[in-house]
Amino acid sequence: MPIAGAWKVVPGSFADDRGSLHELFHCGQFRAATGADWSAQQTICSTSHRSVLRGIRVTTVDGPAKLVSCLRGEVLDVVVDLRLGSPTFSRFHIEHLNEDNRTALYIAPGLGHAFLSLAERSTVLYLLSRPHREGDEHPVHPLDPALAIPWPSDVMPMLSAKDTAAPTASHARAAGLLPDYGECLPLNGSGPARAS
Repeated sequence: MPIAGAWKVVPGSFADDRGSLHELFHCGQFRAATGADWSAQQTICSTSHRSVLRGIRVTTVDGPAKLVSCLRGEVLDVVVDLRLGSPTFSRFHIEHLNEDNRTALYIAPGLGHAFLSLAERSTVLYLLSRPHREGDEHPVHPLDPALAIPWPSDVMPMLSAKDTAAPTASHARAAGLLPDYGECLPLNGSGPARAS
């Protein structure tokens, strides 16, 4: 992927007349592809109606890394680089995650994450590198015009009160809420971002 610290994980799968089997995560294969030694310490599952927009949430430097996948429905998933000093600052990567492709995104600490539900009951699974704590992330408004994320024009986003009140990226920067790229680097694995 074009943002350091973010990786796309395409799982192996097997299907027959009974259904299908998908391997969402394999630590050895993930380490070989990314250089990141990663294991899950907490699992969180969310269900969202169509048009629900969750995020942007920017993880703090000492917050958990995430592996995000969609088990049911479909989401438009976005990783945003809001690390101060990053060569890709304010850039984003968009990926469709759904129940058919089972694609997952690994998101290192310091990166921002959001998704828009494109189905009536989209179920998103998060594997976290350590249990979530209050203060592990800061909100940034997902409709910030300066970021210009191209959310689908045929969907009217439904935001929580917290996301509606979230600051823009520039206000979050002025308030000291955005992480420093140099402090995030040791947590992003070795080498450039690449797909596995």
